[in-house]
Amino acid sequence: MTRPIPFQRRSRSSGVTLMELLIAVTLVSLLSAGIVIALRVGLSGMNRADAKLMANRRVASIERILNEEISGIMPVVAECHSTGDGPAERIAFFQGEAASMRLASTYSLQQGARGQPMILEFQVIPGENNQGVRLVVNEHLYAGPKEAGLTCLGLAADPLSGLMAPRFVPISIGANSFVLADKLAYCRFSFRQVTQIPPQVKWVSHWTQSQLLPDAVSIEMAPLIPDSSRLQPLSLTIPVRVTRHPLEPYDNN
Repeated sequence: MTRPIPFQRRSRSSGVTLMELLIAVTLVSLLSAGIVIALRVGLSGMNRADAKLMANRRVASIERILNEEISGIMPVVAECHSTGDGPAERIAFFQGEAASMRLASTYSLQQGARGQPMILEFQVIPGENNQGVRLVVNEHLYAGPKEAGLTCLGLAADPLSGLMAPRFVPISIGANSFVLADKLAYCRFSFRQVTQIPPQVKWVSHWTQSQLLPDAVSIEMAPLIPDSSRLQPLSLTIPVRVTRHPLEPYDNN
């Protein structure tokens, strides 16, 4: 018959050795480190995906805003005063140049599509640290032809076409200017001109017609650093669907 092992001896032989404890602690540490690394990789991937999603939404929002602002153009007039004391010249309120554009619109960032008519001033300026360019816009309340005429310096002969074209005060950029698009390689405007005699359609970078609006506006943009994984700014062509002859009575259009 076997003799039972004393209780005191059995408890000493069933304990955990120091080596086993070190191995267990090492395994737990490795497992914890693996979980932390997996969480960090997952969070980093989520942040990158969220940043790309926000960038795509920003680009889509810029395109929608530009389309709403320009397609909401109003066929209004401005009383343009020359340097002399003569009467004011009534012109179609629109300034179109390669790097700037000024118009009256029913849509604005401040009030959306249901606010008061606003004068929108678009300007292309150098980007941060002179890297690329950015597109900014100013918004001012349109208070009638006299108020709009304060931006006009008079009519002068255009050196290219020879036509009498309005000259406007430069667009000033300040703290209230809103940045529509940033980090662009270039941004430029062009305007579609349709004539009946002779019948032709052409794009011009400087709008010289003082009596009518352009048939469409084109905005060419390209990113400063192309990234195929993100939505890139695209060139937009926005037609003008209102009457292009603000100075003519509506029943004659």
